[in-house]
Parts: sequence; C-alpha cells; structure tokens
Amino acid sequence: MTDLILTTFDWVPEPPRGYVRDIRVRWALEEAGLPYRVNSVPFRDRDAEHFSHQPFGQVPWLTDGDLSIFESGAMLLHLGERSEALMSVDSHGRSEVKQWLFAALASVEAASQPWSFFKFSGDTGETPMWKFFDDFLILRLKHMEAVLTGREWLVGAFSIADILMADVLRLVDRFDGLAAYPACRDYVARATARPSFVKAYADQIAHFAAAD
Repeated sequence: MTDLILTTFDWVPEPPRGYVRDIRVRWALEEAGLPYRVNSVPFRDRDAEHFSHQPFGQVPWLTDGDLSIFESGAMLLHLGERSEALMSVDSHGRSEVKQWLFAALASVEAASQPWSFFKFSGDTGETPMWKFFDDFLILRLKHMEAVLTGREWLVGAFSIADILMADVLRLVDRFDGLAAYPACRDYVARATARPSFVKAYADQIAHFAAAD
C-alpha cells in the first residue's frame, strides 16, 4: 500500500507552531495507524505547483495515490472513510460524525477564528468589531458547553469530529477563552492527552524547529 503524503510548510514563525492545521491530519493519521510521510513546501516562495494543490497557497494538503485533497475538514473526512478508528461504520453514526465535523468548521471555527486573530494581534480594546466577535464566540461556547456537559466525545467513540472540534477549541483555550466553560476545557484536555495528539504535536514542533 502506498504511503499517504502530508504536505506542509518547511517553516513557520514561532507563534503559530503547534496550531498549523496539518496537526489535525497528523493526529488523524496517528489515531488510525495509517502509514504516511511528510513533505515540505517553502513558506516564503509559493510556486505554481503549490497553488495547483492548494488554490489559496495554504497548507496542508494530502496525497493519496492519484488524489490530492486540500482543506483539513475534507482530509479528515477522507481518512474517516478509510479507517473505522476515525468514524463509525453504521450509517447513523457516520451521519452524526459528519454533521459535527461540519459544525466544528461552520459554526464554531467561524466564530473562534476571527476572535483569535484579534487575540494574536493584541487588538482587543472596546471596539464594536471586537465586541461583535467576542459576543459571537461566547454564544457558540455556551451551546458547546451544553453539548459537552456529561459527554466524553461528540458521537459515542472518539472520531474525526472530535479531532476537529478539539483543535478549534484548543486555540480558544490558548487565550484562556474556555475559563468559564469547564466542560469545553475538560474536553480539550481529554482529547489532547491522547498519545496520537501528543505525537502529532511534537512532530509538528520538531518539523518547523528543524528549519530555524
């Protein structure tokens, strides 16, 4: 069987290390025990070949034989279809996993990503735009707190939906945004204590540090 190839940048500055989205795919590959290797593309000089795989010049993308897949959610869904360790085999369970995968992207990350941009920039003064995004995220977190209270994982066993949701919430937690949401905070702690995440995180840090 041909190894899967995960392509990411050769280097990034220190602040995003540990949060570049190839970690989601590394994590899933480790969970599933699928053989893979990591390729690098330049961070500073993105050529036509790069854009042919990722039309926005971002990373990562995943190569599986003659398939080249971009967007972390699409890659996780592809891997979920390949491994029972990542997604339920019954149709009802698969449907639930898929809806939570998309909820992590379209409902929670849609609120958390702009909020995190403000946090990264330090631009969190009492401006209307900051208040809008802060309120937006609070609303989403209140809903997720209700969902996760008394629940270990989103859909029965751990799945690609948890990889994506935990990674989205992990960035919020980086800025203490989960302080008032203990169920969300504990969920992130459970997910990131898994050996597959620990290895994926360490491998990503080492990958970028090697190019310093």
